Amino acid sequence: MKKDVFRYNSCPAYRSMAILGSKWKPIIIYMLRERKARFGQLHAAIGTISKKVLTDMLKELETDGVLLREEFKELPPRVEYSLTEKGSTLVPIIVQLARWDNMHYESLTTTVS
Repeated sequence: MKKDVFRYNSCPAYRSMAILGSKWKPIIIYMLRERKARFGQLHAAIGTISKKVLTDMLKELETDGVLLREEFKELPPRVEYSLTEKGSTLVPIIVQLARWDNMHYESLTTTVS
């Protein structure tokens, strides 16, 4: 319900944050920027996310049309996640955030010490 308040708001920043408004979603998108990945691969690459939270974030990104979840009917069953066309348009924005962080990371670590 609370997310719907953001999703249907007239402000584009509110609507964008309804989709990206967690610390994990941009990281998941960044991890999928160049390839498909299975759940275990994403979990291992991110490392600090719980399996439950990763599952929830993947479901939300799929619902929002950012991710595609592809099931393969084989033994053992396999599922791969990839970015949709809509999700791919977020990659340059997230890469730019990563560049911004790289430019300012040293100044952040020297001021914290």
